[in-house]
Amino acid sequence: MLIALSFCQHVSAELNLSLDNSVALALKNDPFLQSVEAQKEQAVWGVKEAKSSKGISLDYQHTDMRSTAPHTWQATLEAVSPYNYYSNEISASIPLYTGGRLENTIDQAKLSLNASELEIDATKQNLKLETDSKYYEALKAKTVLDIAHQMVDNFNQHLNNVQQMYNAGVVPWHDVVQTKVRMANAENNLVKAQSDYDLSIRSLNKTMGLSLDTDIRLLDVLGYQKYDLNLDEMTAEGLENRPEMAQQGIAVKIQEKQMNIARSAQRPDVRIRGTMAWDDDDFAGTDNRDWTAMLTVKQNIFDSGNTDAKIKAAKSGILSAQNIQQQTRDNIALEISDACLNMRKAEKRITTNKVAIEEANVNLDISQKSYSAGVDTNLDVMDAELALDQAKTNYIDSLYDYNINKAKLDRAIGKKVEIRA
Repeated sequence: MLIALSFCQHVSAELNLSLDNSVALALKNDPFLQSVEAQKEQAVWGVKEAKSSKGISLDYQHTDMRSTAPHTWQATLEAVSPYNYYSNEISASIPLYTGGRLENTIDQAKLSLNASELEIDATKQNLKLETDSKYYEALKAKTVLDIAHQMVDNFNQHLNNVQQMYNAGVVPWHDVVQTKVRMANAENNLVKAQSDYDLSIRSLNKTMGLSLDTDIRLLDVLGYQKYDLNLDEMTAEGLENRPEMAQQGIAVKIQEKQMNIARSAQRPDVRIRGTMAWDDDDFAGTDNRDWTAMLTVKQNIFDSGNTDAKIKAAKSGILSAQNIQQQTRDNIALEISDACLNMRKAEKRITTNKVAIEEANVNLDISQKSYSAGVDTNLDVMDAELALDQAKTNYIDSLYDYNINKAKLDRAIGKKVEIRA
């Protein structure tokens, strides 16, 4: 009863996961994606901060002081006896013209926000590719494990047949020994296949943000679906949709805004400022009210080359961003080309290997019948078994390569990630 209860608990803890389920879990649990989303929120507040610089600034200042300097409301300049002094001041200022510095700072903040949104898209696409890869690796490992199980069962059945034929005096003991050796090799491959499958599941669990020992069952299978692979159209789509491409375009614009900010130092800074002040020798200093309103114009005349250095640094930044933009364009085109060519190659292998499995099955059937009739040797039968095993493995490899490169192509062309839990 205890064993049965334990078995029920084990089954109930198993997760049935399709590829879409796995991607949804990864998007939900990935800490790096959460960090990128938090950076977007930070960029939102960065825009608000930049915009606030163009608004009114209102300050209040209270001063408590003891001094021998004359009162501000006295005409004399002679020192007086020590006295207490209290003052209050409210000041307000607003920039009228900053040479484009504030406007370009706001534009920079907006561009950074756009870049952070694109970074979320890029992170989702990369995470989907990683999840797809881990899921397909687990599917491949599961299929290889099934093949290894079948191989052990086939050799076990063949060993029983050979043993019976030996007992009947039809075949020599050498055939039994040969089959046992091949049987041991098949069992060794089964152990390795089981270990590879367990590791692939743990790796998939890590990508999805689950406990490494979570028991899951893969619902999808490695299949083949034909796609129209037009390299020129795919490349154009990738260059238009990839978030990395748009990010590099934004990086160039940010550097251009930085140069405008540097050039603003060569232009005047115009502000309106007004104050309302109270001062007195009695706390809290609320008598003797006065006010001031002023228009200030500030123009830098000489800064030892500081502004010129900033402008030249910004120009270098623009050139650097443009070069990275071109490099990104070339890398995207190469990614798309690689994925398309690898899919075409895998597609041809799928067709060839599917035929090879059919032929290997026929060859095995012929070898088994010929061996039973005393025409072929035991080694011929086992070689036919291995040939069938290899054909199945090659077929699975080609399916895996096709699907994994389709996932790479989706990322390369910037296919939007849609969550289908």
